[in-house]
Amino acid sequence: MSIHRRASGSTGQDHDDQEEFNSAKSNTSPAEDFIDDTLAREKRFYYLDTAVPLYKAALKGDWKVAKALFEKYPDVFRRPITEGNETALHIAVAAEREAFVKELVKWMDSDDIALQNNNDNTALYYAAGSGIVSIAKEMVEKKKGLPLIRGSGEKTPLYVAALQGRRKMVLYLYPLTPFEDLKPIERIDILIATIITDMYDIALKILTKDRSLATMEDTYKRIALQELARKPFAIGRRSQLSVWERCLNNSWFKGMCNKALMQTLAHKLVDLLWKEVLVLPEEKFKDLVEKHSTFIFKAAELGNVEYLIILVRSYPDLIWRVDKNNQSIFHIAVKYRQESVFNLIYEIGAIKGIIALYISKGNENNMLHLTGRLAPSDRLNIISGAALQMRRELLWFKEIENIVPPSYKKMKNKMKNTGQQGLTPWELFIEEHEDLKKQGEKWMKDTANYCMLVATLIATVVFAAAFTIPGGNIQSGNNQEIGTPIFLKNNWFMMFFISDAVGLLSSSTSILIFLSILTSRYAEGDFLTSLPARLFFGLTTLFISIAGMVVAFSATCFLVYYSEVAWIPIVIIASAGVPVTLFVGLHFQLWADIIRSTYGSQFLFRPHKHRLF
Repeated sequence: MSIHRRASGSTGQDHDDQEEFNSAKSNTSPAEDFIDDTLAREKRFYYLDTAVPLYKAALKGDWKVAKALFEKYPDVFRRPITEGNETALHIAVAAEREAFVKELVKWMDSDDIALQNNNDNTALYYAAGSGIVSIAKEMVEKKKGLPLIRGSGEKTPLYVAALQGRRKMVLYLYPLTPFEDLKPIERIDILIATIITDMYDIALKILTKDRSLATMEDTYKRIALQELARKPFAIGRRSQLSVWERCLNNSWFKGMCNKALMQTLAHKLVDLLWKEVLVLPEEKFKDLVEKHSTFIFKAAELGNVEYLIILVRSYPDLIWRVDKNNQSIFHIAVKYRQESVFNLIYEIGAIKGIIALYISKGNENNMLHLTGRLAPSDRLNIISGAALQMRRELLWFKEIENIVPPSYKKMKNKMKNTGQQGLTPWELFIEEHEDLKKQGEKWMKDTANYCMLVATLIATVVFAAAFTIPGGNIQSGNNQEIGTPIFLKNNWFMMFFISDAVGLLSSSTSILIFLSILTSRYAEGDFLTSLPARLFFGLTTLFISIAGMVVAFSATCFLVYYSEVAWIPIVIIASAGVPVTLFVGLHFQLWADIIRSTYGSQFLFRPHKHRLF
């Protein structure tokens, strides 16, 4: 009953409040309503008359229009002209209107330049993102403390410039942003931003000023080593430039050595960061490595071998570490086909046999099972052609087969969903690579078909040319042919005959090779040596036949026309080099991939130089 009374009382009170509001509204006089409407119209008219034209002028960089508005409305440049509370300076800076900004800053005082929009961003915040240093200079010279005014997310302009990769802007703002005025979280955010955008010289300066940043987490709970683990091509082998690189760096060729310089600086940065981690107390070191252990395995996944070498040299115990799936860095390297990382296993002696015994949790995959899985697409596509990709996969399987114990070759894993016994490594390989094998067969047959067609045409042409001698044969007095070529003793005729014979023999050989490819049985083992070698020799003989045909044609032109019009055969021969060059250019990548896959694979594993110890 009491609840009902309280509810009833509340309803009565609401009714009274509504009546009071209506009464107050009805007490507003028509004159007051008219004044309010008039003020609203005047405000709207002022916006359309000043803000919109000024907005357009700032976007276009039209200083004449803007100056006329400033003379008519002297305080308009400090008023917001957008719904986001941006001033004309914000818009002009965002539009990268350098001359406009330079003139506008002259009309403004220091406080006007520091005005912020709804997101707390100053115009310098926009300039930092654009990377135009001259615009930033105009504003900073007028307002000295501007680089320390935080914008959206409490980020400094220096952080924005670093995150956007604006190197020149970072070099300008860094000395103007006092390090002692930055919070620790701001320092680590800027450090990681410079690492993300490959500004390792700036990152080294920041880390040198505050070594504690090496173990500190940024806003997104990352440490600096995690970001460097994602940079497989950024870290060089050495921490110093070689003598000739230093000489070039101090000469006209400075730009050529910039990449090498950055790689040495990245090497130094990793080394310094890891040393700071190693000197942590044992418990803190363990906690950090356990919490952020992904940086080790991410480096192995991406093939960041230089990074791993630096870490393992100083702390060899890392080679024993495993991830949540009980996989070491070598298992990860096998899984993602990173041969540069995997090759480090040959430098640890008998330990490699122990690590090869690790079995993954859950599905109980051993190291050989990991090679049975199809490689990620980005690693497959480093070489062209499905057949050559299949060969590379077979090389991996054969290599790991030599490392794991013999019993692992027949070991079955577990089915992911049912937990029942699954497949042996080879059975898994056949199942996972079935589509790649079919694609490889199709690619090989299509390539052989097209090349054999070209070879057949060339063979037909050069065969016919051998019996239609240029210039004809010597005839007797009674108009009977003796059969001796008229130009027999001419050097160009000899060149024609030899090149024509070379073209015929090489094109015939090419036809036979491509025919053997078409009739192959296409078993998994055929992709390892037989098919790639046949394709290489087929393409080589096809190129020789094309070159022979072109040389025979050029020799005929000289033989027939040189004595009469000398420039015609010269022009024709110069043009005849186009198809040969075109063939080489269009097929060079395929040719190089075949050579690298077929004959360079012996250097894929077991490097000659030791890198770890």
